[in-house]
Order: sequence, then C-alpha cells, then structure tokens
Amino acid sequence: MSREHQSQPKSTLADGLEELRRAGCEIREQQEGRYLVVRDGCGAVLEKSVAGSPQFAVRPGLFSRDRIAHLTDRGFQKFWQDGDRSIPARAEELKALHELQRDLRGAMGMTTLYNEALGTVSSKYSYDRVEGREPGKRHQPFD
Repeated sequence: MSREHQSQPKSTLADGLEELRRAGCEIREQQEGRYLVVRDGCGAVLEKSVAGSPQFAVRPGLFSRDRIAHLTDRGFQKFWQDGDRSIPARAEELKALHELQRDLRGAMGMTTLYNEALGTVSSKYSYDRVEGREPGKRHQPFD
C-alpha cells in the first residue's frame, strides 16, 4: 500500500478487505459480518454499519493471544491493556499500529481525524500525577 492515502469511499466492505489482503493483512471472518484484520502483530475488527459503511467493531490494538489489547497513556509512557494485564508499549509496536490504522482507514474510505493523523491515539488516558493529589494551600486574601 502506498505511504499516502486519499480516502475514497469503497463500494463494499469486501472491496476494502480485498485491498487490505493485497497490502499484506491477514483477514479472518469472526462472526456473520465481522472481520478480524491482523498485520505485524496489530489487529482490529471491522464490520458494516447500519448505513452500510465500514466501521470498527473493535478499535485497532496489539493482537496477542487471540485478543486485542488497547493502548493506555499514563502520561510518562504508553501501555497495552488487556483486562488486568498491562505491558509497556515499544516503539516498533506503536509504529506498526499507526501504519495499520492508516492502511485500514485508507482501504475502507474512513475519515482520518487530525489527531489520529499525527500519531497513535490511546483508548484511555490516565495521569497519576493528578489522581490523589493533596489539596493546595489556601492563602488568606490581603486586607
């Protein structure tokens, strides 16, 4: 697949899946109308929306143990979160995720938002420097 994508609507979900196959993605049908797309250790689940256009049933993430772990940003580092299991995200994995997201959106004719085009977007943001912070001191006003 080319480095730059022009989002052009596909006539069917099947056309987009075929384009993803040519781009080196492995496609597995999960349930009626839901497809698991996997490449370079990352995956997502696609389905057809009520309007007929493709949409994510499960957002892209790290594919491991037949499950998709989602990205969590803890301020100082990104982690893959899969239930109770949390592992640090590596640069290669983040790059693979970003490339898969770009190719998925391009093949399916999905809109790419500005912040998504800049890099990887986390499913959850959790900054512990804000949680449990003690209340600030109250200063007396000048009289």
